[in-house]
Amino acid sequence: MTPSQPSQSPQKKVTPEQCKHPRVQIVSRDEDSEYVECQECGDVFEASELKDMAIEEKKEPDEE
Repeated sequence: MTPSQPSQSPQKKVTPEQCKHPRVQIVSRDEDSEYVECQECGDVFEASELKDMAIEEKKEPDEE
């Protein structure tokens, strides 16, 4: 048998700075934090940050 190579994730098309993180997956949890990874750009961050980003996006159009 030949050893199989580990599957590599596809090349990310969006940079974390441009991505709005539409699809995330939980990658880690501890007592008071939950970390998620964006399936689009590969960025890993606290789930609470994702909620903050959504709130800020809703506020931006009103600030004009």
